[in-house]
Amino acid sequence: MSGNILWKFLLTAIIIFWCAMSVTPLKDRPFEDYIVAQVTANQGEFTDLMEQAEARVEAEESPTLFIALRDLGVEQEIDYAKFFPQINVADIANQNKRNDILLKHILKTAQSQLSLGLDLKGGVGVTLKIDESSQAGLNQFEQEQQLKDAIEIMSERLDGMGVAEPVIRARGDDAIEIQLAGLSTKDNPEVIDAIKKPARLEFRAIHPDLVPDSRNDKAPVGYEVLAEEQQTRDGEAFEVFHFVKKIPEATGEIIEDARASQNPSGGFVVNLVMTSDGAKIFRQVTERMVDKPLAIVLDGKLYSAPNINEPLSKNAQITGNFSQREAIELANVLNNPLSVELRVDQMYEVGPTMAEGARESSVSAAQWGAALVVLFMILYYFLGGLVAVISALINVVIVLGVLASLGATLTLPGVAALVLTLGMGVDANILIFERIREELRSGKSIKNATANAFQKVTSTIVDANVTTLITATILVWLGTGPVKGFGITLAIGICASIFCALVVTRFLVDFLVYRLGVSKVLGLSLFPEKKIDFFKFRKPAFAASWLLVLAGVVSVVLHHDNILGKDFTGGDEMTVSYTERLDTGEIMKVVKDENLGDVTALYQSLIGQDREVLKIQTPFDQARPVLEVLQNAFPEAGLQESGINQIGASVSKSIQWNALFSVICALGGILLYVALRFEVGYGIGAVVATIHDVLMTIGIFVICGALGIFVSGQFTAPMLAAILMIVGYSINDTIVVFDRIREELELNPGSNLRNIINIAISRVFSRSLLTSITTLLAATSLYVFGAGIIIDFSFVFIVGILTGTFSSIFIASPVFYWWHKGDRRHVEERELTPKRYEWESQKEA
Repeated sequence: MSGNILWKFLLTAIIIFWCAMSVTPLKDRPFEDYIVAQVTANQGEFTDLMEQAEARVEAEESPTLFIALRDLGVEQEIDYAKFFPQINVADIANQNKRNDILLKHILKTAQSQLSLGLDLKGGVGVTLKIDESSQAGLNQFEQEQQLKDAIEIMSERLDGMGVAEPVIRARGDDAIEIQLAGLSTKDNPEVIDAIKKPARLEFRAIHPDLVPDSRNDKAPVGYEVLAEEQQTRDGEAFEVFHFVKKIPEATGEIIEDARASQNPSGGFVVNLVMTSDGAKIFRQVTERMVDKPLAIVLDGKLYSAPNINEPLSKNAQITGNFSQREAIELANVLNNPLSVELRVDQMYEVGPTMAEGARESSVSAAQWGAALVVLFMILYYFLGGLVAVISALINVVIVLGVLASLGATLTLPGVAALVLTLGMGVDANILIFERIREELRSGKSIKNATANAFQKVTSTIVDANVTTLITATILVWLGTGPVKGFGITLAIGICASIFCALVVTRFLVDFLVYRLGVSKVLGLSLFPEKKIDFFKFRKPAFAASWLLVLAGVVSVVLHHDNILGKDFTGGDEMTVSYTERLDTGEIMKVVKDENLGDVTALYQSLIGQDREVLKIQTPFDQARPVLEVLQNAFPEAGLQESGINQIGASVSKSIQWNALFSVICALGGILLYVALRFEVGYGIGAVVATIHDVLMTIGIFVICGALGIFVSGQFTAPMLAAILMIVGYSINDTIVVFDRIREELELNPGSNLRNIINIAISRVFSRSLLTSITTLLAATSLYVFGAGIIIDFSFVFIVGILTGTFSSIFIASPVFYWWHKGDRRHVEERELTPKRYEWESQKEA
């Protein structure tokens, strides 16, 4: 046992250390202080450079210290690697490129690994306009489709791992607005370049005989002069000129996939895989080009001109002087090519979308929620509660660490979700402790009770989490944007929960019992096991709950025009000038008091202009009425309309349908897993209960909103994540009940199915109540003390917790019972491995 404790402790310590390093630093460190601290050689010379750079910033020759240092490196041909020998960039031959990569590495490491979202910190925004020539000759429908396609491609380019949470929406009828959290155009002036590239890839022929001497040489008819950048062994860049045919032999349409990889010499290349039709076209092209160079041109730039030694078909490669980041970005845009040219119309810094007072109250609510969960567990379980809290906190640290390593963006709903993760993280621990209590009641020693409890709950914990993991996997696979981001976060949380329950909690309990000789791990027992005839109430409970679901569906139909916020429908954005700056918290207080609906107020600082403007975002045709109310409320502020525009939905129709399709597929995956792992009836019960919980939660939310009580009743982007969380919570609770039903079927061969179900529910009832209490403590705290979207977010989860507990008893179990017509033999005959009891064998003999 000591050996088991040791390896679990070491594994836990290693994971915690890695996660702690991943989230360090928690806050951004000033670049000017951090870069000086990183200098390990030639410190005097670097001090002089810093003084020159700071002088440039003070004289407004450079916007930031980062830009000033980068420009000095180019002008004075400085090799910054000599100041930072601990950072290995020796494989990058070109000095300017090496300096750029090194300075960006230092800038990135100075910043927090876990970026804060637009609601907490703000970020950078840009408006990209479609080039007018691209819309010439198109009717209005074709122009709208062109804009829609460009937005979808931008979303795919920025989607990445799906955890960055950008805002991408239409602005007017010919522009796209993109907002990226936690970035600054001052330190990252090229941040928009990679995402706005058209990525028009062309394979072109090179003139077989003529070679230009310079860029200015006159080209033959049908050709143009393009320059290929090459490097000497010393890293010095030079250009080789070619006469390249204007009409391409083939275009990027033949490409199916592009991926960046490292070649044997240490450089980076982009590997291309053609479509089936593209492979035929590419083979025909390369057959004609054997022993001739073929130019690879991207957006008018010649990247390479390799000699074709033999016909190619399925695969090709783009070589060039790429850094790893450049190769990855190039592969990304090739996978999502734009058909139109985009130009930067406006760049600006975005202020936090949530008012400071609302942010502070919501963060305080999150702290209170976490504190209440910790306090309850320790008061109820004593030492066991302390173990559960430590395990749950490690769970949160692991989730944060993995998210940070993926470059995730943490929004305020994300903070709330972490608190709920803490509440749900104790779920498995409660299951373990209640099973230990059950084993102790049967007269076993503490050592045997803990060993048996962990052995029996392992399959339950795995089954409950695997079904939720199926949901998360399908959301990642089929989802985009916030749906995919939620799926990744959920998957990380599930894996962390399984690890903490089966490894961390186990080694802590074993250490207390086997090493310290503790004989009493658990404390209070306020919910003694008591057999209750739950099935006596199944019909009225079932009927009443589905009537409530029906009422909710009717309410959604009646109020469908008003329940979707501007995140789903789009709206107006008004630019407002002012003589006196107002705090956004004051503005939002008036919005709430006057019941103005889904309104957002934020400040934007225009890049290149030393001024700030107030942006008010409202549903369609509501901007001017809202401004009028604000003018009456703040006459001294001098609020005046400077311009108004329409903005598109940040959660597009494709994302909405994608989310619905993903959930349907997830339910199908759950049904299949439970059918194979248990039996079809269990799967039907689980799916019906999950659908019931989602419909009831949405219905109650809309009804309350329509009555003007508790919540706004409007769906915004974070609400999508809240509803998806209900799916995971509902499945988890149902599987615990079903796992116990399956166990009781084996332990009680003589009991009928109704009695078996009652016994199973009675034995997990205390666990269900305790889990609901801990999660409700966290969610209720967020609702009572939170602000803004956090109130709606937490309300939805409160309803989801209650419906999830209710449905596992009065929906899932009765559906399972009715599916099998109340006959336990019907269950056993349809299991993959039917059970044969000893008394059956004796009867046959």
